[in-house]
Amino acid sequence: MKWTRDTRQRRIVVISTGGTIASRWTGSGYAADASGDDVVATAAVPDNIDVEVLDLFNVNSSRMTTDRQLALLHAVHETLADPGVDGIVVTHGTDTLEESAFFLDLHHADARPVVFTGAQRPFGTGDGDGPGNLYDALQVAATVHGLGVLVVFDGLVHAARGTVKTKTLDSDPFADPSGRRVGRLGFGRVDVEREPERPAALPLPAPVTAAPRVDIVMHHSDGDAVLFDASVAAGARGIVLVGTGAGNATPEIAEAVARAVDQGVHVVLSTRVSSGTVAEVYTGGGAVDLAAAGAVLAGTLRPGQARIALLAALLADTAGPDRRTHLLRGLLEGPVRAEPVLAATH
Repeated sequence: MKWTRDTRQRRIVVISTGGTIASRWTGSGYAADASGDDVVATAAVPDNIDVEVLDLFNVNSSRMTTDRQLALLHAVHETLADPGVDGIVVTHGTDTLEESAFFLDLHHADARPVVFTGAQRPFGTGDGDGPGNLYDALQVAATVHGLGVLVVFDGLVHAARGTVKTKTLDSDPFADPSGRRVGRLGFGRVDVEREPERPAALPLPAPVTAAPRVDIVMHHSDGDAVLFDASVAAGARGIVLVGTGAGNATPEIAEAVARAVDQGVHVVLSTRVSSGTVAEVYTGGGAVDLAAAGAVLAGTLRPGQARIALLAALLADTAGPDRRTHLLRGLLEGPVRAEPVLAATH
């Protein structure tokens, strides 16, 4: 299919949340303190794009919270309520970018793109990657359509779903270990290689006085149920159990899962392995027993994004644990959308 260049002026809103792309030296380490205007001023802006900046908050992303993610979600929806906006770029720290991007994607029904980007090297450094990443993200936000929330880094375009940070400091930190990238940038164009698979978007969560507690507990050699039970005792309404291999633990942990489920706690089973799906293969405390105890398998979602799916299910206006479990399974499995989507490449 042949595409012609669209020269219409595009209006893109940059929502700044902090992270390395906004971090400067403080004397003992780097911390986010540069404004969104400061960050945008470091980057060239592609032709035919008008940029507006919204400073939402300014934190290292290791300090991300559900309340901040909800604020970001509402800011995105309020921005897209303006039909004159063509797309959004979110600048975000890389530590928890995969969680925030996936949270927004689960609630994103608009065909206009929301593109996350950031940096691995701090603001204002001579070899900084932030300006180039921001330029690419603006280009993607101005050209693609109907692909949901995306992550753009180092000339590559990734779907929010499944994309995790796989490298601590390299310039190309993100990938989907169990899937393919969405596209790439080069020579002034965006090449879209696949359409992300996404479940139907959730409505915006109703206001809450306190977000539900959702914990992550990892199994390991000599692992027992102490931390899992402590999470339940601390009031967790959901727990992601990070198993070994294809999602395995011990009979004692399977018993703890059953006790938690009986108390109304939702349990999701993920794995500490970097790629592949969670599967019911082994007994003896393996995924067969954990699923029988009531754990829902996370598929190919890694622990951080499995937690986000569980959080979104708990925030949804769904009556009864059975219906919430059904919703959770859909969020974890991520069925293909029935209707086709269209992505421009220029």
